[in-house]
Amino acid sequence: MKVSTASFKLRNPVHFLALGFGSGLAPKAPGTFGTLAGIPIFLVLAQFSLPVYLAVTALFFVVGIAICGVAARDAGVHDHPAIVWDEVVGFLITMIAVPAGWGWVILGFCLFRLFDILKPWPIRLLDRYVGGGFGIMIDDVLAGIFALAVLQLLLYWL
Repeated sequence: MKVSTASFKLRNPVHFLALGFGSGLAPKAPGTFGTLAGIPIFLVLAQFSLPVYLAVTALFFVVGIAICGVAARDAGVHDHPAIVWDEVVGFLITMIAVPAGWGWVILGFCLFRLFDILKPWPIRLLDRYVGGGFGIMIDDVLAGIFALAVLQLLLYWL
């Protein structure tokens, strides 16, 4: 079933952010394109100290609860596929304290997408039963934490 994106307006700043700067409007795999939109943000934030990175990521999460909730309400669909701000934040969580090299970026991208798509327990549980903007955000936050744990283990071992 194809869900319409007609109710989204990129000139609306809330929609623009919720749609990952428009990346969520990709006709196929909008979550993947939303995650790709997170890469330049990561590359910029990686130049700052860890406390700044964490503060901005936390701010993006809190703001994401509001913007994703508003965008979902405007679309009339909870967790509309075009809403990808949660993927941006999930990717930023994945990349906490990870070097900015392209190998790590690609690995982080793949791990985050893997956990976001497969939704292992308890991610699937949160995705099904938690609503609103928080519900849209929290499953991707947890997918990001899972991917972060794997990346940190790899960093430790390598």
